[in-house]
Amino acid sequence: MPRFKLTLEYDGTSFCGWQKQDNALSVQSALEMALQKLVRADVKTIAAGRTDAGVHASGQVVHVDLAGEWQEEKLTAGINHFIRPHPVVVLRSERVADTFHARFGAVQRHYTYTVIQRRAPLILERNRAWHVTLPLDTAALHQAASMLLGTHDFTSFRAINCQAKSPVRTIDSAAWDITDDRYVFHIAARSFLHHQVRNLVGTMVQMGLGRWPVSYLEDIFAAKNRSAAGITAPAGGLCFARVIYPAD
Repeated sequence: MPRFKLTLEYDGTSFCGWQKQDNALSVQSALEMALQKLVRADVKTIAAGRTDAGVHASGQVVHVDLAGEWQEEKLTAGINHFIRPHPVVVLRSERVADTFHARFGAVQRHYTYTVIQRRAPLILERNRAWHVTLPLDTAALHQAASMLLGTHDFTSFRAINCQAKSPVRTIDSAAWDITDDRYVFHIAARSFLHHQVRNLVGTMVQMGLGRWPVSYLEDIFAAKNRSAAGITAPAGGLCFARVIYPAD
């Protein structure tokens, strides 16, 4: 059965997250319902990452096996037709080898997290950024991000209910891109722990506000205890930006 790689963009505000749940609408449910209407058969999708409720995506990758011959452009157009009015769109569809796996084949995942620092409430970017009203020390943010690079035990930055077998992760890149009142954190790794990015951002913002010294990061890593780190940043600021595969 032909396998297709779908690249998705979605606004996660109204969804319970990527994964299907019994009593709430998920991105996966919306996508699979659209596919079932298009191909008139039950389908199962596998995603590169399971985003939480309220988290967005600009480059989520999914694979799906579909019977019959489908032209890539027609498949994209068909899914986008049937998935309306849900805030999900297929950016492109690609025929891939049967061995391609959206989740297990990924070699790197990229996330962004947006913070907007201003006094006035957010209107246009409500649910798209974390609104911080007090000034942030940019030097502290840059220094903290640089300390995340490499391999660390991220026990203090994982959700209490995280099911990953190991808390050790290797961060390939981590940096803040700051323009005027917009602070965008970029981070990439092969894989992440549950809430890891949001917990890292919550901790760095505390340092940017001057409440903790950047050197405290070393103590947080050493503590291996979630209570040692900062708050979990709001879901709306997080975006699953890109997935890298060996062929890329």
